[in-house]
Amino acid sequence: MNKPLRRIAIFCGLLILTLLIRDNWLQYVKADSLKDDPKNRRVLIARYATPRGDIIVGGDPITGYTETSGDFKYKRTYKDGAMWAPVTGFVSQAYGANQLESINDGILSGTDDRLFFRNTLDMITGKEKQGGNVVTTLNAAAQKAAYQGLKNQGGKGAAVAIEPSTGKILALASFPSYDPSTIAGGSTSDEEAWAKLQKKNNPDDPMLNRALREVYPPGSTFKVVTAAAALENGLYTEADQQTRTPLPWTMPGTTTVLKNEGDIPCKNATLRVALQWSCNTVFGKIGSDLGNDKMLEEAKKFGFTEEQFTPVRTSASVFSDDMNPSQTALSSIGQFNTAATPLQMAMVASAVANDGTLMKPYMVDEVQTHNLDPLEKTDPEELSKPLSAENAQILQSMMETVVEDGTGKKARIGGVKVGGKTGTAQHGVDNSENPYAWFLSYAKLDDGSSPVAVAVVIEDENAVRDDISGGGLAAPIAKSVMEAVIDSKK
Repeated sequence: MNKPLRRIAIFCGLLILTLLIRDNWLQYVKADSLKDDPKNRRVLIARYATPRGDIIVGGDPITGYTETSGDFKYKRTYKDGAMWAPVTGFVSQAYGANQLESINDGILSGTDDRLFFRNTLDMITGKEKQGGNVVTTLNAAAQKAAYQGLKNQGGKGAAVAIEPSTGKILALASFPSYDPSTIAGGSTSDEEAWAKLQKKNNPDDPMLNRALREVYPPGSTFKVVTAAAALENGLYTEADQQTRTPLPWTMPGTTTVLKNEGDIPCKNATLRVALQWSCNTVFGKIGSDLGNDKMLEEAKKFGFTEEQFTPVRTSASVFSDDMNPSQTALSSIGQFNTAATPLQMAMVASAVANDGTLMKPYMVDEVQTHNLDPLEKTDPEELSKPLSAENAQILQSMMETVVEDGTGKKARIGGVKVGGKTGTAQHGVDNSENPYAWFLSYAKLDDGSSPVAVAVVIEDENAVRDDISGGGLAAPIAKSVMEAVIDSKK
């Protein structure tokens, strides 16, 4: 070969090598970034080219799909969307996805590797590709009771119900809410609906999942944790043992007297009476006597200071460290820096009801193919042991007194043992705003099993301040949720 031909051959070879390198770079190195590039419309077209799988509650889908006339063939629809939004989240052609719709997107959209065999069979047999299903732990009747209760009450709030023996989430309601169907597409109406839901345009913030993402001062419901700490650390050993609590009681290192609400029998009250009438002095002094470290240790056993994943991420509940004795006293009655999600307080009630064992809360029971073949099953998992069985049963008897003959009477259910704790938490600078109304509870059947534990919080700026109480506003909602779960098991 002469010299000019040899140069041309080498040049052509280099061009071919460059093309091969470029092709491999695009296919293997840049593939993921190109696939995820927001400007790559083909990926979005493919994403919405097949029907999305369903989110299932009690054997019935609470989601669906409908055909559109645009490039995106299918869009998501929701049944009772506002009621279920705190569970499902949303999936939108314009705004992406969140919560279960996002976490389980691979299954629901049919792109998960575990669906490869099913998708291949469908392709061979000529069937349309379709996403898999997500089967939840939710109880439809309990969810309806929770949502309707919050809606009828007005204002804002949340309710969570858990099955104590497994950690299954039975209800997860937040109000105000929104219908994810209104933002599922990419039209002008979806854009307008999205704008109306943003907090800057809507101070009610309907897209906030108050059950999982909002932390509130838990008020006197936290006294259940303080009572557990007293029992677990041997400060007191029996429900009917008198406490060493003077009246009035001045917080250590201060000249400030910790006040009780009204003329209630708190001087040297027993643990049972103190919880029955919600004595600030008794539980504040318990927290101060135990000290910050022991109170923090017990709070952590119930789940405080850690995010939970249900699998939706929840905000971490707060119990501070490095507090002085008077700050620890206030924190031990659910004030100062103490803050909790409704899920967290449902976990507290659940652990007490389950004889001291706290199960990890979860809301996805199973994922499956579109023809119902199981792909993955969630097994119950123990999270911690906040109390011994003996101390849990002592605390149960105290909480049952609260409902039978204390501040939680509106949660009574005929023929069922109910334990509970009310709370009215201060809100705003110098308690200037309407307080939060709390109630946490559990129900026990004749066979000793506990099918449900509940936490409810109400925030109502328009309510008459003197009418706000956990026993008055939140307890009736908790009762209706418990009744719904109990009735569903008959």
